Amino acid sequence: MIKRTLYFGNPAYLKTSNEQMVIELPESGETKSASIEDIGLLILDHQQITLTQALITKLLANNVALVTCDGTHHPTGMLLNLDGHTLQSQKFQAQIEATVPLKKQLWQQTVEAKLANQAAVLAIEKAENNYLLNLAKTVKSGDVDNCEAKGAAYYWKAVFPDFLAFRRERYGPPPNNLLNYGYAIIRAIVARSLVGSGLLPTLGIFHRNQYNAYCLADDIMEPYRPFVDKVVCQLVRSNGKFLEMTPAMKTALLAIPASDVLIEGQKSPLMNAVQKTTASLSKCFEGKVRKITYPTLN
Repeated sequence: MIKRTLYFGNPAYLKTSNEQMVIELPESGETKSASIEDIGLLILDHQQITLTQALITKLLANNVALVTCDGTHHPTGMLLNLDGHTLQSQKFQAQIEATVPLKKQLWQQTVEAKLANQAAVLAIEKAENNYLLNLAKTVKSGDVDNCEAKGAAYYWKAVFPDFLAFRRERYGPPPNNLLNYGYAIIRAIVARSLVGSGLLPTLGIFHRNQYNAYCLADDIMEPYRPFVDKVVCQLVRSNGKFLEMTPAMKTALLAIPASDVLIEGQKSPLMNAVQKTTASLSKCFEGKVRKITYPTLN
């Protein structure tokens, strides 16, 4: 079952009763409710939102990822469950003991999947993508030739219309803002699924920044980034240069977790696909399989 993504952008008081999240909206006087077990991602985007401790406890017990946003409406923090799997200690140990050759092979597969999905985005945008398709075939263990960076240099020059003169910079001009927001959503979904699969989001297979608590999430989300790029390209086609975040744009980005992707030859909501990916990663660490299951973009 696909979990719901709930977004709050107005003042709200959130509490719990009978395994429900009770939502009180002071501006309208309305009271609503949502089943906690149906929620996967909760985004808090207003300075006047209050949650009770009892609700937070129940949300985390159900492996809900809580994302908080700053005054500019961009995600800045995430709260996750610490006890996400019945065999968590065993899975932690397998992850910690993963060999360097295994991590290099997993990163090779990840880069290959990312390049293939970036090529698919370029095809949708009617841009030349043979370079990325060929590059994906040459990725070596550990990506020693840095094919990911070579692909990114080509991809970001080709994916958006020339009138944007786009450069991918975290704090750069639009549509960087839209990409950042979409990637933050994907990152939260991946981190949540890693915890649910009994893995530590901190211990990456490639990313190793000592200040980053989500290195593994940043690794595994790489092939999922093009699904955000695809939506942002659609927003660019609809809005031209007028790309400051609007409610309609935010709605489109928040719909990404429920969008269909192709994984193992079948259509699946992206959020469910991420669960398959992290479950396969856990099996790789345990030596049960040798390949991570990633989705393809079409």
